[in-house]
Formats: sequence, structure tokens, C-alpha cells
Amino acid sequence: MSAGIYIHIPFCKSRCSYCDFATDVYRNNEAVERYVNALCAEITNYELRITNYVDTIYFGGGTPSLLTANQLEKIINTIYKSFSVLPKIEFTLEMNPATVTLEKLQNFKNLGVNRASFGVQTFDDRALKLLARGHNADDARKTFELLRQANFENISFDLIAGLPNQTLQDWEDNLNKALDLNPEHLSLYLLEIHEATPLAEQIRSKRQPLPDEDLAAEMYELMLEKVAAKGYQQYEISNFSKPNFESRHNSKYWLCEPVLAFGVSAHSFDGKTRWANERDTNKYVQLIESGKSPIVEKNELDKAQVAGEFAFLRLRLTKGLNLTEYKARFGIDLIKKYAEDLNYLEEAGLIEFTDNYLKLTRKGMVYSNEVFAVFI
Repeated sequence: MSAGIYIHIPFCKSRCSYCDFATDVYRNNEAVERYVNALCAEITNYELRITNYVDTIYFGGGTPSLLTANQLEKIINTIYKSFSVLPKIEFTLEMNPATVTLEKLQNFKNLGVNRASFGVQTFDDRALKLLARGHNADDARKTFELLRQANFENISFDLIAGLPNQTLQDWEDNLNKALDLNPEHLSLYLLEIHEATPLAEQIRSKRQPLPDEDLAAEMYELMLEKVAAKGYQQYEISNFSKPNFESRHNSKYWLCEPVLAFGVSAHSFDGKTRWANERDTNKYVQLIESGKSPIVEKNELDKAQVAGEFAFLRLRLTKGLNLTEYKARFGIDLIKKYAEDLNYLEEAGLIEFTDNYLKLTRKGMVYSNEVFAVFI
């Protein structure tokens, strides 16, 4: 089986108020160069090899578009020297508005990047300031135009619903502006409040209101209606695409396929074992430079854990969980094992059974964590 490769680039222009990813504020190119060298050393020295074959590459962060073309090329060359990269690869680079020029995008395209994951989040300048995003709505539109000028034919937008003080009309306006630009893919998320983030502290201190769950549910329903009317197909709880533009890389996570991840805080999975790298950028670089492994956590899943993850990750997909496949793979009759919980969830309108598939309902997609808790 071929694997996906994930590369974490932690550097950002500024720290967003809701973000709990491993990120660092971009200070100087010297620090980035040192990180890139450490990253390439990790890839070169990688020993937990489950396959040589790779069919997706994904640069996430952080803001990978802050890399220079030379830095990106160095990492790509290291990947190609270390793995057999298959033809027709999906190569995604996360980008933020106002971090690229046309020349830079053309260089990225020439290096093989063929998909842009574009962090818009909202077209509301007031909300962007609240989130400390470091760009405005006009920057987002201009960057999208640059991507088209650079001949990017596979662009994904990220938008967040349920922001503090955001109304249903605000959310509809955001959707309309995104749909008017006609990207190939949309990732539409409900806001999650993570501990130890500035936004969480603002809510605790009552400087910002707690998100309204009922309003978030209305936003989700509106989202489903509007994107479907524009020809997008929902294939996962938060992801929608034009036909044949589903994210191949992200689908690997939901299908429990192997992803080998490199860089600070990178999380890998080989089908039965998960492992994670050091979360602090300086410590990660120091470990690599001293010839030590950056892996700080390793968890070999037992059969029950693998079965549980397989169930809840497949349920994220609109196709759902094939009950026959599940039984053949794990020797477990899921309906019998979880009969009481499944009856409750079905009566609550969160799940449904269709043609030997267990699926989330539209209501279940909003309250999916209640369903997933059964299997974890």
C-alpha cells in the first residue's frame, strides 16, 4: 500500500487566537533555514519504513507558503531521494493570503505543487482582526486570483462557522463570497475552542461570548444547502468538493491508511502504530542536530483500539461504515456489540442504517463527537 507524506512547517506571520497547532512566529530566514536542514535530515535518516511508495504529499502548518522556492525545493528533493514517489501524485501546500506573489506561486507550481489549501477562514474584516489572522478579505480575493493566474486548477478554501458574534446572515455572506470564487474544494468547519489559546481565555473572561450550539447547527444546515446547490458533493463531515476533487491525502486519515509525517509535532500512522514528534520547534531542531530521534511518543494500538478508530473515522465519511467489511476485518458484529448505544443514537436521530452501512444523519454530523465516543 502506498503512503502519504505530511510535512509540518510551523512558521506563521502571527499567532491566530484560536490556534492550538505547533506554530512559531516567523522571525528570520536563518531560523527557517536551520529548521529546513533538520527536517531534511529527519527524512533522510527515517528508519520506520513501512513502504517506499508515496502517492500524496501535504505541506501543512503553520504557513508553508512562507518558505522560499529554494527551501521548498530542498525538502522536495529530499523526499524524492528517500521515497519512490508515484506518478500523478497529489501535492498540496497550505497557503495563507498575502504570503505569496505570482512569481512565488509559479515557482511552487514548477516544483510540482498542484493543489493549494487556502486558509481564508472568513471574509469579514472585523472577525479576521479578532482571530489575529494577519490578512483582510481583499488579500484573500487577490491571492485567489494569483493562484488562478499561476494555473492552479485545484484550490481548497477553509472557512470557519460559529465565530464569536457571527450571525447566520454573516455566515451566509461568507459562503456566498467563497462560492462566487468557485474553488474546487471547500473545508467548512464549526469553531472549536481549545484550551490554552487566546480565544479560550477571552471567552473565560467574558470578553467574547461562548459559541451558540443551536446557531452552529443552523449554520451547518445552511452550509449543506448552499454548497449542494452549487454542485459540491459532501464526502466528509466538514469537506465538500466538485466531482473528482476530494482531498486524496486527507482521505487517508479517514480510511486509516498510512501517513508518514515529518517535522515538529508531526504525527504518523502505519495502520497499527501511531507516533509523534517533539512539539517545541527549538527542541526538535536540537534533537535532530545532536543525532537523536525527534519521536517523543509511540503508541501501538491493540485490536480493539484499531477497530474503534476504524469505526469512528469511517463514520466521518458520508459513505459511512460498511458493517460487512468491519466484521470481516475485525471479527466483530458491531450491531450486537454496541446494541444499546446504537439504539439510543438511532432514537436520538444521530445515526441511520442504509444498505448495510452505518451512517451519521445530518443532525449526527453536528453532534458527531457524541457518536464517536461510543467507539473510542
